[in-house]
Amino acid sequence: MRSLTAVEQFLDERAHRFLERAPAGGLRWKLAEFLVFGLKQAWACIFGALLLAVIFGARLWYPDGAALARNDFLTLAAVVIQVVMVATRLETLRELRVIVLFHLVGTVMELFKTDVGSWSYEADGVLRVGAVPLFSGFMYAAVGSYMVRVYRLFDLRFARYPRRWITALVALGIYVNFFSHHYIFDFRWVLLAAVILVFGRCVMHFRVFRRSFRMPLLAAFLLVALFIWIAENIATWSHAWLYPSQLNGWHLVSLDKLLSWFLLMIISVVLVAWVYKPLPPEEGLTGARLPAKAKRSD
Repeated sequence: MRSLTAVEQFLDERAHRFLERAPAGGLRWKLAEFLVFGLKQAWACIFGALLLAVIFGARLWYPDGAALARNDFLTLAAVVIQVVMVATRLETLRELRVIVLFHLVGTVMELFKTDVGSWSYEADGVLRVGAVPLFSGFMYAAVGSYMVRVYRLFDLRFARYPRRWITALVALGIYVNFFSHHYIFDFRWVLLAAVILVFGRCVMHFRVFRRSFRMPLLAAFLLVALFIWIAENIATWSHAWLYPSQLNGWHLVSLDKLLSWFLLMIISVVLVAWVYKPLPPEEGLTGARLPAKAKRSD
């Protein structure tokens, strides 16, 4: 099992004391596995969940006419969340480097997309680059935070993972297309076919509590993209940003955005895979117990 942070190790030890009393079969075992799966997912989402809660709360309660602009408040809140997570060892410094990379990649895209009118932010605040408030980069960092944490918490392994240089070429094509489709042909459907071809045979193995489970990697991409789409609806309702069609009244974000988020997942996975090399499933992993303790990470 990949190493845990100090806080995660503390929680892991206490969780085992409680969960080891659960039977190894039957309904109670299934409920225990389901509970652990949900708790791990929630823990992996903690950065994004906190940021989304702040965005939602600012929409409901942040006072109009406050001396500090709402966008600047969101930026400062995001910085505080990130600092606290590193200071309390909820994230490791190694993970922080990955998250910063997500932040930079996302901010570059934001600068371009707002310039061509794909979406827009409120014009208040000084903590911004052009039309892009700095908190926007933290939304991409939230995706990066989830990716590196879920990779570790579920001890992800991959059967038939494609060669990393091939996945890097696909991810580069997806990233370039996010920009180039405004000027030339939109290759997203071609890129989707390439993703299916490259990742279609890959199966993700993940460990919850006592057992290991399997899922096609493409299905995992789609599920994560769906949850990001749901979070995007909450964020746009909160006026964190708006699409042109929402300027005259909010409505659900188009389901077409699911494809964009699905393709963005490929970029995310490739970035994480260059830091955490994808490992094959261990022989005899299915049915194995999790160790009661895990090595502490740096």
